[in-house]
Amino acid sequence: MRIDRWLWCARFFKSRSAAAEAVRGGHVRVNGQRVKPAHAVKIGDALRCTYAHGNERDVAIVGLPKRRGPPAEAAACYVESAESIERRRRAAEERSARTSFAPPTSGRPDKRTRRLLLKARQRGPLSEP
Repeated sequence: MRIDRWLWCARFFKSRSAAAEAVRGGHVRVNGQRVKPAHAVKIGDALRCTYAHGNERDVAIVGLPKRRGPPAEAAACYVESAESIERRRRAAEERSARTSFAPPTSGRPDKRTRRLLLKARQRGPLSEP
């Protein structure tokens, strides 16, 4: 089975073209090697899939799906390593910690507030007022 099709069937990507683009871009490695979208995968291959913001998943292929089925069926096609699960959990905690300190907003900022926000972003966090 082609790697781009397997990634789509296993629900790593929403479309097969997105999976193929990620493989072409070098974001998916099979057994540590950069491959092309038509590369044939087999049971026992090790995949490393890198997503946006540095998120990575290390999985071992344990099944070749015949179709893109429900998530439970897709999850039966791979086993994710414990280190990969822990890395993703820590990254999720860090992301939530960064956003938890944001002040609550009362909707869309008005013109004056928007200009103040833009000025603050251009100035940077450590620059003089």
